Amino acid sequence: MPAVTEPKLISGNANTPLAKAIARRMSMHRGMSVNLVEARVERFNDQEIFVEVFENVRGEDMYVIQPTSNPANDNLMELLIMTDALRRSSAARITAVIPYFGYARQDRRSKARTPITAKLVANMIETAGVDRILTLDLHAAQIQGFFDIPVDNLYASPVFALDIEHHFKGQMDDLMVISPDVGGVARARELAKRINAPLAIVDKRREKAGEIAGMTVIGDVKGRKCIIVDDICDTAGTLCKAAETLMEAGAVEVHSYITHGVLSGPAVERVQNSVMKSLVITDSIDPTEAVKAAKNIRIVPTAPMFAQAILNIWGGMSVSSLFETDTLVPIYEGLYQRS
Repeated sequence: MPAVTEPKLISGNANTPLAKAIARRMSMHRGMSVNLVEARVERFNDQEIFVEVFENVRGEDMYVIQPTSNPANDNLMELLIMTDALRRSSAARITAVIPYFGYARQDRRSKARTPITAKLVANMIETAGVDRILTLDLHAAQIQGFFDIPVDNLYASPVFALDIEHHFKGQMDDLMVISPDVGGVARARELAKRINAPLAIVDKRREKAGEIAGMTVIGDVKGRKCIIVDDICDTAGTLCKAAETLMEAGAVEVHSYITHGVLSGPAVERVQNSVMKSLVITDSIDPTEAVKAAKNIRIVPTAPMFAQAILNIWGGMSVSSLFETDTLVPIYEGLYQRS
């Protein structure tokens, strides 16, 4: 059944530049102006969050754009409170667009007497009144099952494949995709298949949490340009150590493609001082000034993909079509050209 109302976007404070970029992109696709719904999301003196929506949203199809990145608790509460404000204002449907889903690394009980916080967060989001989730590269696929509402999980690998084809033109035969640990093999294999490259693994052993005892390369990387693939880069310790290990094993160059650039603490300094030639991240998390200024960190936009996904959801069309690299070529027109 065709949609009657236009999709309406509203944003919290977590990543306003991305929300505005999505709105601009949707304006291009729709041939009409798509603006963010006017609202204020602010804090009282005791840091309580207050939300006021200034436009009528009764019967509207609402899309709340809010990654739950650092500060995770504040951004999560903003999302919940905005959802409650929209639900109480009689919005017809509320889709939470969460480019980076915080707490995703707490997706199972790793030892006795520990929480499964990702499930708790899913419960909170549903209870607030969200009808649907749109996210990018969930840390663990089973998190989709933590929700009893539809979850559309987009993938960065088609965009990364386009970027690699563009930046490594004429060098594709020299590439090798690397998983930085055994747990990320499926993700790395997915990208390797897209660019028709071989796969290797860096196996890490830990003496205790946060400390890496040693790394071993499984596969022959000698003479190869290695591309490390992962979903999250936090402090960049493992990533930089993996790059060193690959260079010691005979790699010619090491580049990294990471979906979510958390880049906390000493991460940016580590990346700048590492043997990595480049780190490519998406703008799912609003990059800090330090990240923007880093010479070997590059940011790939996600707004074209999210804008198209929102339009597909609004129009009742397939979102899985965005899993294909060929589908994204026209969406990213001008940025990547394929021969």
